[in-house]
Amino acid sequence: MSLIAIFVWELIGTAALILLGNGVVANVVLRKNNGYQAGTLFITFGWAFGVFTGASLAAPSGAHLNPAVTLGLTLAGESPWKDLPIYWAGQMVGAIVGAVLCWAAYKLQFDDHPEPQNTLGIFSTAPQIRNKAWNLVTEIIGTFVLVAWILLSPTIKTGTDGTPSFGNSALGYAGVSFVVLVIGISLGGPTGYAINPARDLGPRIAYAFMLPIKGKRDGDWGYSWVPVFGPLAGGALAALLYLGVHNLT
Repeated sequence: MSLIAIFVWELIGTAALILLGNGVVANVVLRKNNGYQAGTLFITFGWAFGVFTGASLAAPSGAHLNPAVTLGLTLAGESPWKDLPIYWAGQMVGAIVGAVLCWAAYKLQFDDHPEPQNTLGIFSTAPQIRNKAWNLVTEIIGTFVLVAWILLSPTIKTGTDGTPSFGNSALGYAGVSFVVLVIGISLGGPTGYAINPARDLGPRIAYAFMLPIKGKRDGDWGYSWVPVFGPLAGGALAALLYLGVHNLT
């Protein structure tokens, strides 16, 4: 696949992911919505199905949608290094586009919201208890689970008798959506489970510099590095596990 095609498919898939993921948060947080105050579980399911939608759309490029996934696959030897910056560029641009589309869909609700200074959380994550070292640990663990599942999950193989064993590949992109769902339910409480640098940084940039929301706050840049470096570290550690396991076999 050409580098341009990788960029375009990753942009499309990540934009869909962020549009739907940020969209479900906006539906719950902003008043005068049918989903107003629907709760955390509602948001968690929305993000999971957003992953399924974005990944299905971006299937031609392998549907990374996440710089931590791309890094993990690259370190594990499953994706070439020359493609990594193109994947990252498509993911970041797509995340910004998705955030802008989310704002456009909820423009009237943003205008009507009585607490515009509290709208950053619709687009980016923040910890419930701010301790950057431990917040980083939480993001590393959550992303490690995601990328390790992607790398280690059994895929289709053909036995000596010619019978195929599909493993988790039969689930398609629903499988990774289930993993994102359980990460959100189980590990999402402390930091909001960014587990994806583009998912957090792209919308944060859009919110701070592009979205005309009157009375909004800044981008909380002092925390912004945590949901970037934590997931990248988690993806790298998952790749090391993958390489270690395969060296044993």
